[in-house]
Amino acid sequence: MKPLHGKLVLDLTHMLSGPYGTMLLTDLGARTIKVEPPGRGEGTRELLARDPEHSRQGMGAYFLTLNRGKESVCIDLKADAGRAVFHDLVRQADVVFDNFAAGVTRRLGIHHEALAQINPRIVTCSVTGFGETGPDIHRPAFDQVVQAMGGGMSITGLQDGPPIRAGIPIGDLGGGLFGALGVLAALTARESTGRGQHVDVSMLDAQVSMLNYMATMHLMSGRLPERIGNSHFVHVPYNTYATRDGHIIVACIGDAFFERLLDVIEHPALREPQYRHQPARLADKARIDAVLNELFAQDTSAHWLARLRAARVPCGPVNDFAQALADPQVLARHMVVEVPLADGSSVRMPGNPIKLSEATEEDDTRFTAPPAIGQNTEEVLRELLAYPAPQLAALRAAGVIA
Repeated sequence: MKPLHGKLVLDLTHMLSGPYGTMLLTDLGARTIKVEPPGRGEGTRELLARDPEHSRQGMGAYFLTLNRGKESVCIDLKADAGRAVFHDLVRQADVVFDNFAAGVTRRLGIHHEALAQINPRIVTCSVTGFGETGPDIHRPAFDQVVQAMGGGMSITGLQDGPPIRAGIPIGDLGGGLFGALGVLAALTARESTGRGQHVDVSMLDAQVSMLNYMATMHLMSGRLPERIGNSHFVHVPYNTYATRDGHIIVACIGDAFFERLLDVIEHPALREPQYRHQPARLADKARIDAVLNELFAQDTSAHWLARLRAARVPCGPVNDFAQALADPQVLARHMVVEVPLADGSSVRMPGNPIKLSEATEEDDTRFTAPPAIGQNTEEVLRELLAYPAPQLAALRAAGVIA
């Protein structure tokens, strides 16, 4: 049984940061009900939905991945009757998770204080660009905005080039990840207090948190770190190197790994006595990298990686997506899974990286299909809330549910 089995999440999220957070909770066993507006549903449904390569059954890759295992009900939260239905769901729920712009939940009357009047045990989570306090709470924000403002872009790229955003949307994903973590903390606290609470996650805060020790170094010294490509500001050699047919990473952290590298690389320029200690290597980083690039270019990635691994030098290939998703280690960890669709076909996508000792292989590999819009509306309201058929029909006729 998955660890969040028995927990009910009401998912008001859209786009990426919020749906990623609730996807993680769903993967861990929560029953997650998407609450979508009647009509088109949440906006992510339309992304790539008509792309012939990246959609299945009218759902694009975004929606397919982020909403596996969830259910969908359509409720008009702008209508009094719709909010009444939502409040009934809140009475049964453990978590309400949203990533609306700051202030939207309060305007709709579904903010934490209001929902806690209905269910004092409810945990709410809002992931926003800048959080719910401070001078910038109403500024719009997307992934690259917070990547830029959070400082990480300033150290990403080559020294003589412009700042570069991370290739994966870490601004969005970081917000969702910290949102899920905050929800788990609030649920744990509820075990002792009996009360829910609100989780306020700022995507910008998440980016600043991930600056981690580098931010502490700056605050201690006043020095601004620079863009240094794939090299390291302390360790040498630590970089990307071109081979005859690709690129590899070598990461010699400390003197001991450099000694092992010398068992693989035969070149007198690397055997100068002063290079046995890090300060001299750091001072001559450009020279050492040039020598290694020249040597690695003489043979294939497979050749060098076999020799480096045999010497237990930290190394790896620079994989493209196809190589990464076919890596035996990745596959052994069930990090590529088959998610079934309603027509009997399936879509392969990344699995859940959280591996628990009491989980079974089925827990790691079994996922259910993402929902069609409003697919579960009547089922949820009938079974979870015990709404009778006449009430459902009246709500449907009024356009409150769909």
